[in-house]
Amino acid sequence: MGKNLSADPCQPQDRGRYRRKVQRCLDTLARMLTDGSFSFPRKNIGLEVELNLVDAELRPSMTNTTVLEALNDPSFTTELGQHNLELNVPPRPLAGESALQLEEDLRAYLGAAARTAEESGASLAMIGILPTLRHEHFDQKWLTNNARYSLLNDRIFAARGERTVLSMEGAPLPGRQPERLRSYSESILPEAACTSVQLHLQVAPEEFAAHWNAAQALAGVQIAVGANSPFLLGKTLWHETRIPLFLQATDTRPEELKNQGVRPRVWFGERWITSIFDLFEENVRYFPGLLPETDREDPIEALDSGQAPKLTELRMHNGTVWRWNRPVYDVVDGMPHLRVENRVLPSGPTVVDMVANAAFFYGAQRALAEADRPVWTQMSFQAAEENMYAGARRGFDAQLYWPGIGWIPPDELVLRVLLPLAHEGLRRSDVSDAARERYLGVIEQRCLTRRTGAAWQREFVLRMEERGAERETALNRMLGRYLELSATDTPVHTWPLEA
Repeated sequence: MGKNLSADPCQPQDRGRYRRKVQRCLDTLARMLTDGSFSFPRKNIGLEVELNLVDAELRPSMTNTTVLEALNDPSFTTELGQHNLELNVPPRPLAGESALQLEEDLRAYLGAAARTAEESGASLAMIGILPTLRHEHFDQKWLTNNARYSLLNDRIFAARGERTVLSMEGAPLPGRQPERLRSYSESILPEAACTSVQLHLQVAPEEFAAHWNAAQALAGVQIAVGANSPFLLGKTLWHETRIPLFLQATDTRPEELKNQGVRPRVWFGERWITSIFDLFEENVRYFPGLLPETDREDPIEALDSGQAPKLTELRMHNGTVWRWNRPVYDVVDGMPHLRVENRVLPSGPTVVDMVANAAFFYGAQRALAEADRPVWTQMSFQAAEENMYAGARRGFDAQLYWPGIGWIPPDELVLRVLLPLAHEGLRRSDVSDAARERYLGVIEQRCLTRRTGAAWQREFVLRMEERGAERETALNRMLGRYLELSATDTPVHTWPLEA
C-alpha cells in the first residue's frame, strides 16, 4: 500500500487484466516455494508505529504533510488521515541486545518527530484511538492528499454502495451500564482512528505456517494484555475498540452480502494453514481487487532470468486484505523473503511498553512454533478467533480458552503458561538476558497489576466523572495526563491515577 497509484478511473478491461496478472503472480510464488528461491540468512525483525498528531487543545492536528516535510526523514511516512504519521524502524536481527537498541532507536526517532511537530504547533500521541476524535474528523476532506487513499476510499464505498455504519456495544465501566455507539461515516476515515504497532518477523518458507499459526493462537492474549483503545466518539466501548472499528470502517459488504457469509476484508481467517501459499491463494480466491493496476513485469520471465520477481499485483492485492496476521512477500537488495506481519497491537502507551509487547510476542511465538505438540493441533481455529474478540472486548476481564487448561483469565494465562514460554523462546533466539528480563519483566508486572493502557484510561475517566466532570472534559483531561506520562517512558503499569 506504500505505492503511488494513478488517479485515472478503473476501466472494465483493467479488472480482467489485473485478475490474470494476479494469478500469474500466484503461480510464480508457488514455483518459488517449490524451487527454494528464498534467501534466509537470519531472522530479522521489524516494527512500524502509527502515530497521531494533536493540537494545543488535544484535538486532531491535520498537519502530517507539514511535519513530514520538516522532518525530512524517509523512516516516517504518511498514513490515511492528515492527523496520522507512520514510523518504519529499520529491520534488525532479534538476537543479542537488539531489543535494547530498538528501544533507544525508537526513543530517538520519536523524540525528533516530537520536536519537529512542536515547531508546527502539534504534539505526538501514541495511543490506539485518539479519544478526542469527533464525527467531523471523519469528513473526506481530511484524507491525506495522496491518490491511493482517495482511490481506496472511493472503491470501498463503490463496492459497499452505502455509507459506513459504526455500531458497537462496550464493556461497561464499573457500576455503569454498557454504552452503545451507532454512527455513520461518508468516508473510510474511521480507519485512520485505528493507530497500531505492526511487528514483522522474517521466516524461512518451511517455517512460515508454524509461526503464523502460533501468532493466530496468541492474538487474543496479546490484545488483552496490550489493550489501549477504550474510547471512541465519546463512548466507553471495548478495551481494544480498534478491532471492531477497523472491521467496520473498511467493510466492503452491504448487509445482504454479510448475511450470505461473504468474508470481510479485515479478517482473522478461517483455518490453520500448512503453507504461506494458503493465505495468498485465499486472498485471491475470496476478494476482488480494489486497486486493479498492473505493471509491465512478467513475473515468470523475471524468475527464469534469475531475477527476484516483484509480484507487484499480488502484493498490492495482499495490502487490501487486512488480516490480523498478514503474510508478506518482499524483495530487498534483489533478494526475496517472507515475513509474518502481526497487526493486532495498538500504538503506545510508551516506548518501553511497545518493545515489551514485541519481546513477549516474538518469544512466545517461537516457543509455540517449535513445540513438539503445537497448540493449534489441540484447539479449534474458531476458539482462537473467539479469544481475539473476547480479549479485545474485555481486556483482563476476559475468559480465554487454552488447551489443557480450559477457560482462564489472560493475566493467569500469561503468568502460568505464556511468560515461561516467552522466556524460553527468547533464549533460543539468543536474546541477551538483560533484554529478556527487562521486557518480559514489564509484561509480568502489567499482569500482576492488571493495568493496561486501556485500564488506566478507563479508571482515570471514571474517577473524573465521579468528581462531577462531563465526559468530554474527562476525556480531554485524561489525554493530557496520558501524554505527560507517556513522555516519561515509565511503563503504564506504574502510572498513577491522580488527575
